[in-house]
Amino acid sequence: MPSQGSQTRSNAFREVKPVELPKCNLVKGIETGSEDLEILPNGLALISSGLKYPGIKSFAPNKPGKILLMDLNEADPAVVELNITGSAFDLSSFNPHGISTFTDEDNTVYLLVVNHPDVKTTVECFKFQKEEKSLLHLKTIRHKLLPNLNDIVAVGPEHFYGTNDHYFIDPFLKSWELYLGLALSYVVYYSPDEVKVVADGFDFANGINISPDGKYVYITELLAHKIHVYEKHANWTLTSLKSLVTDTLVDNISVDPVTGDLWVGCHPNGKRLFSYDPKNPPGSEVLQIQNILTEEPKVTVAYAENGTVLQGSSAASVYKGKLLIGTVYQKALYCEL
Repeated sequence: MPSQGSQTRSNAFREVKPVELPKCNLVKGIETGSEDLEILPNGLALISSGLKYPGIKSFAPNKPGKILLMDLNEADPAVVELNITGSAFDLSSFNPHGISTFTDEDNTVYLLVVNHPDVKTTVECFKFQKEEKSLLHLKTIRHKLLPNLNDIVAVGPEHFYGTNDHYFIDPFLKSWELYLGLALSYVVYYSPDEVKVVADGFDFANGINISPDGKYVYITELLAHKIHVYEKHANWTLTSLKSLVTDTLVDNISVDPVTGDLWVGCHPNGKRLFSYDPKNPPGSEVLQIQNILTEEPKVTVAYAENGTVLQGSSAASVYKGKLLIGTVYQKALYCEL
């Protein structure tokens, strides 16, 4: 029997009030998730697909995950799977979760991917090769402070902030941690020279991103329905500035590089996400947050749907008046704003 607290945290009784956009199309070629996505300044979108996560539905449980590419400059964009090269990389156990890119001064694009091979956690560092439509595997990162990574934001070729959505590693303890709402989840800064916890005490730290000027870090706390704003310091530590309370389970964050607006993929009813029923599927919701650093941020529901079209939205990002919405394990939607 779920506790009242867990029902509140999962928004177990919330129904979706639909918010439609003028023109939306499902993205051809995405059927098994688009859990996280990132749009490069040139309009190329990189999409993480095929996540297997304990307790969450998968429509392709026996197939490895993949990274997809979509060119949003095309009139009717389709996705292609990026070929992964590199002799040391095991494709058969590839299970991508959160992703983030870092562009070097010489315009080299590095893609960092949270990977869960055999229910463990690694971060895979790739070089994105645009012309070849491929990813060159450079390095696998493992560390005791990265046991349960969910999402990352890259601040260098192998440097990032990452959210651990659980504290415990043991599956039994993890389930109790979640059930009891122990709020032991935490955020880490990783570099080859230094690894440290920079924020903790979260009830499922989930999405993470950074402001366009690099001064602020944004973190979503899924089961507390909060978006936290931190100030980033020169030594990579974080100081809490403020929190924004929502009425939805906030997942991944994208930041508009032009306006600085946050676009957040959300789960209006988390119980339906964690207990999948095809007759009563999880809905989708996208929040746009303007002026988050001011006293009065403006929160707008940009899109909301009860699951008949799109189930379990986890990420959303904008490019030239279009909105791309990803899901944990199902399809992806491309809309005009």
